[in-house]
Amino acid sequence: MPIKNGGGGILHPSTLKALCSVPSLFLSLALLTILLSSLFFLRSTPLPLLLHSSSSSEIRRSPFADRIRVHVAELPRSLNYGLLERYWSSPHPDSRVSADPDHPSGPTHLRTPGDYPPYPENPLIKQYSAEYWILGDLETPRESRGGSFAERVMRWEEADVVFVPFFATLSAEMQLGGDKGKFRKKEGNEDYARQREVVDLVKSSEAWRRSGGRDHVFVLTDPVAMWHVRNEIAPAILLVVDFGGWYRLDSKSSNGSSPDMVHHTQVSLLKDVIVPYTHLLPRLHLSENQKRQTLLYFKGAKHRHRGGAVREKLWDLLVEVPGVIMEEGFPNATGREQSIRGMRTSEFCLHPAGDTPTSCRLFDAVQSLCIPVIVSDNIELPFEGILDYSDFSVFVATADALRPNWFINHLRSFSEEQKDRFRRNMAKVQLNFEYDSGHQGGIGPIPPDGAVNYIWKKVHQKLPMIKEAIIRERRKPPGVSIPLRCHCT
Repeated sequence: MPIKNGGGGILHPSTLKALCSVPSLFLSLALLTILLSSLFFLRSTPLPLLLHSSSSSEIRRSPFADRIRVHVAELPRSLNYGLLERYWSSPHPDSRVSADPDHPSGPTHLRTPGDYPPYPENPLIKQYSAEYWILGDLETPRESRGGSFAERVMRWEEADVVFVPFFATLSAEMQLGGDKGKFRKKEGNEDYARQREVVDLVKSSEAWRRSGGRDHVFVLTDPVAMWHVRNEIAPAILLVVDFGGWYRLDSKSSNGSSPDMVHHTQVSLLKDVIVPYTHLLPRLHLSENQKRQTLLYFKGAKHRHRGGAVREKLWDLLVEVPGVIMEEGFPNATGREQSIRGMRTSEFCLHPAGDTPTSCRLFDAVQSLCIPVIVSDNIELPFEGILDYSDFSVFVATADALRPNWFINHLRSFSEEQKDRFRRNMAKVQLNFEYDSGHQGGIGPIPPDGAVNYIWKKVHQKLPMIKEAIIRERRKPPGVSIPLRCHCT
């Protein structure tokens, strides 16, 4: 319908539409310009800079938004792969282990400097090999790391965490296997010298000073790794197999009346990550499972210390029970074959506390589809929250396990259907405890659902708490410290 203008003329609808569209066009162009500028800024600005220069409501968008960004601290090769070269160059690298035809101690192939030597097959060391596989993944060329949850970045300012590439377990075990008498001393202790070198280098870096070490990651799978400097690295994120080697009885706090009180002043589930031992026995696929004749199987040392005293009591209680096999030994050489046979032909595998609350025996049982029976009241387990161990394990309180006849009757009460369900669930998680990528030197793509990725996912879950702790520390006036609160977990 035509409309009259102010001078009495007629405006055609098409003319009116054109006039009205001019302001709209300018508005659209302005909005488009603002949007493009914002996108350019977000894509070109690292997350740490955004955290410092923008409000807390801004969120970084990038192709790696769901991955953890890891910077590898600069350490001499002598503290990681150089240690392996030194280990392999020794004619007898470990006096504690006799010759093992299944696991030769000598080098298996010719290597040149700069190569990536294999990790020892000595079971005393191999069970703690997480440090090797985690660094191997980070050393893998970027184009082969598409399945890794960790994105390696070259500048620490862009990183969520800083990984410290020290083979702390190998260093400790080389000292224990060479001159054990000097291990708890500092003088003449080569392991301590290496610990000191690592801590001095890392703590002198700008990255450590920025965070007080709270965003640094150390792999301490061996309970005695970095024994002499633990107080100095306590603020960092520690990857440990359990907290057994870190417990400390504070008799003053308990006043002698509460012997069960343990204060976690160095380790905490708030910041640290429980990681799996490296399994020593090969994987049994569900399709290969056969009928199992034995009710309960255990192979290991009878006598243990501290919380492991329960093991000796269980041994005496069970050793004569029909359908139960209790063997002493460690899975190397002939003992390894006994363990494979014992676990693959048994319904349940006993996992009692030892010197520490857990051991590689648990993960050997999972790979063997032998239902773990965990008698360890203080145990902490890898990847909880992602995995539910009650889906494939049986947990028994120490007090119940020691009741006459109760323990065996409890195991016999499980139906075939229940045991089959445990094994089906176990088969689903076997790969989650696998470190080995199948590539020489650990350099190559890793299993997306393997142990290395699951470790980084657990570290990623800790980031909000760690960043909060860093910010809280920064706002404290000089001379004021934040009280230790890790004991609350």
